[in-house]
Amino acid sequence: MPSYLVQVSYTPEAVAALLKKPQDRTTVVSKAAQKLGGSLKNAWLAFGDYDTIVVVDLPDNTAAAAFAMAISAGGSCKSVKTTSLLSVEEGIAAMKIASGTGYKPLS
Repeated sequence: MPSYLVQVSYTPEAVAALLKKPQDRTTVVSKAAQKLGGSLKNAWLAFGDYDTIVVVDLPDNTAAAAFAMAISAGGSCKSVKTTSLLSVEEGIAAMKIASGTGYKPLS
């Protein structure tokens, strides 16, 4: 099943709400992934450009887009960035395929 990295930045109001009432949001995120046929692999809080980062396994890109849309629609996030992840094996297979495409860079 494909894996996706999802990086989220909260709105200032959402951060204020979390400071007022700290809570673990992984249960809510996990249930959303499960309803889409996937699972939450891990979650982290972070500082910098993103406030929280999760890795989810989801059946396909449509489910990943739905996951990101559901999170965005809630109004607590000012940005949601989703990145499709490849296993090392998938990456090597892609390299082998890419080398045979005949693509030539500008010279």
